[in-house]
Amino acid sequence: MRKLSYEELLEERLTAEEARTAQRFPIHVVVDNVRSLYNVGSLFRTADAANIACLWLCGFTPKPPRKEISKTALGADASVPWEYRESTVEALIELRASGVSCIAVEITDNAVEVRQLQKETFPIALVVGNEVHGVSEEALDVCDASVALPMYGVKHSLNVAVAAGITMYEAVSRWTNLQE
Repeated sequence: MRKLSYEELLEERLTAEEARTAQRFPIHVVVDNVRSLYNVGSLFRTADAANIACLWLCGFTPKPPRKEISKTALGADASVPWEYRESTVEALIELRASGVSCIAVEITDNAVEVRQLQKETFPIALVVGNEVHGVSEEALDVCDASVALPMYGVKHSLNVAVAAGITMYEAVSRWTNLQE
């Protein structure tokens, strides 16, 4: 085993220009009133790595250009498609009208694991919520379903950017496996 050099990594990666026009997975992430600039930067960085379709920043969620976002995103705020909407509900209605299933990443009484998503569920929008309150009740009311990550320890939640990252990758994996 040998660790790849920075130059070798660059040879395997898309350029920022290629990323802007690349085929993306049919997965959107809707960010419902997340307050931390650093969480938003982390969401951009993970959205770039997972090659998601679009990051939807809603409500009081900070949006680029902000140096704190760019620093944490390592510039992914320039390569990930993103939209801003004042209202999360408006964003979800817009997505649903275009045929996208809206799935809250939230612990609810009927949440399933993201691994259980079916082919007909895609394209999807994963809705992640505020650091303290989670996905708002108003947004939850518009969602088609919810997914939750299994929690095996004492705590019942993860940081929003961490939970979103795990869920993005699980959704990408599920989509990829459903294509085979």
